[in-house]
Amino acid sequence: MIALRHVRTSRWAALTALVTTSALLTACGSGGGDTGGGTGQPRSGGTLTFAVGSDSGCVDPQQVASNETIYSVRQIVDSLTDQDPRTGKIVPWLAKSWDVSSDATTFTFHLRSGVTFSDGSKLTAQVVKDNFDAVPKLGALGTLAEGYLSGVKSTTVVDPLTVKVTFSQPNAQFLQATSTHSLGVESSASVKRTPQQKCSDGVIGSGPFVLKQYVQNQSLTLAKRTGYAWGSSLWSKKGEAYLDKLVFKVVPEAGVRAGSLQSGQVDAVSSVGKANEAALKGGQVTLQRRANPGVVFGLGLNNSRPLLKDAKVRQAILFAIDRQQIADTVFPTGTRPATSVLAHTTPDYTDLASGLTFDAAKAKSLLDAAGWKTGSDGIRAKGGKKLSLTITWFPNAATNQPALELVQQQLKAVGVDVALKQLQVTQFAPTLQSGDYDAVWGNVTRADPDILRSSFSTKLANFYHLPPSSLDTALSEQAATVDAAKRGQLVAEAQQLIVHNAYYAPVVELQTQLGVSKKVHDLDFDASSRLQLHDTWIG
Repeated sequence: MIALRHVRTSRWAALTALVTTSALLTACGSGGGDTGGGTGQPRSGGTLTFAVGSDSGCVDPQQVASNETIYSVRQIVDSLTDQDPRTGKIVPWLAKSWDVSSDATTFTFHLRSGVTFSDGSKLTAQVVKDNFDAVPKLGALGTLAEGYLSGVKSTTVVDPLTVKVTFSQPNAQFLQATSTHSLGVESSASVKRTPQQKCSDGVIGSGPFVLKQYVQNQSLTLAKRTGYAWGSSLWSKKGEAYLDKLVFKVVPEAGVRAGSLQSGQVDAVSSVGKANEAALKGGQVTLQRRANPGVVFGLGLNNSRPLLKDAKVRQAILFAIDRQQIADTVFPTGTRPATSVLAHTTPDYTDLASGLTFDAAKAKSLLDAAGWKTGSDGIRAKGGKKLSLTITWFPNAATNQPALELVQQQLKAVGVDVALKQLQVTQFAPTLQSGDYDAVWGNVTRADPDILRSSFSTKLANFYHLPPSSLDTALSEQAATVDAAKRGQLVAEAQQLIVHNAYYAPVVELQTQLGVSKKVHDLDFDASSRLQLHDTWIG
């Protein structure tokens, strides 16, 4: 997404808009585990064909923020740690253990021996250092990874299998960050490639699958890594993956994806919408659902726009939105309306539903108080200017357009004229970076509340152009404390400030819903509600 040196780094993480991360999540509906229709012994071999709705145009895990691309590229790289989807606990992966200083400024990782990349090179402390040293140079698409390493002072090779990362100030979020795809470890040869080369040509990882072919906006093909033997401690299978091949086909139309699954042309599909649930229920298909932690789907408001500088106008937008109607009408079964800027599955979430109620009368009263008077056409005006707002959106989820059409109707009902502007998915980060927007529709997934700092701190990229305030203090202090209770209080304060001041307009929690053939077993969500396919098998 976006990043500029380390200052703009953490912020765009927040708008990465697409996806999901979860740490205290429980699956809804069918959930994880065995998704097959019966029992049986896992078997090796076969190809899993997965239809996704979009392609972000990049196959470097360190630069990808779109869920539907993360599904595939996540399989190419391993991370230092993993995160248990049930408990949120950080557990071993490439690092067999680690030490964290009492002030959370120094993290020392003890690496597993014998790990190799698909080019035959070995995992060493130097390779980890090379990765972390290169992340701040990734540029516009590397902001998630850059944000996680914001404030790093040094990465030091202690010995061939021990690496120490030191930050200039306490950084409580970093351990969880090492479990993400954004800090997936790539070979030194990959690190030397330009960010553009990594995006277009792919990377060399140590993961259970290797990239075989990528045709932008069409397909991505992965093959099993032979000899793989260093999986996450969470995985049930040791050694190589079961599947021989993974094929991800880009199929933008949700109905076509559903039809392809019903006919057996594909084995799984992403982003199953409400309209296709009935057709897929029963038969040979299972629906798997999971709520996504992190910043909920909503309107990222450009607080520097003349119209949106007025807190009353921003607050009116919050009260004018009927979140329950949007969740029930547009989104998959089980989707929750937003009750904070964070999803309820995010650690240290605070229920602020009372500040996010639908109250059209209150919205109108706020706009009256701000001097906006209703015209003959029902649209408000002040000083000869209409109360007009453009919402920029991107087609990375089938729910985006119908959800925004409802928002458009709801805001019109209180006198706000809304135009919807669609851009390509690849324009998401540049749009935020440029600041040339009134509001953007998106979300950001992460199973750590520091996603708020990445998204809303004025000391970082500040894509929403917030004014400096006490919010900055709360966000900085939560990142600096190792006291869990104190951190929770500060995160709660930050959520309250964001909602009370309407810096962002939360709408619905993102819920990932997949359609999976019953012949596919153990296609599981990871802690970020993305996919881990090492244990998946077909039978």
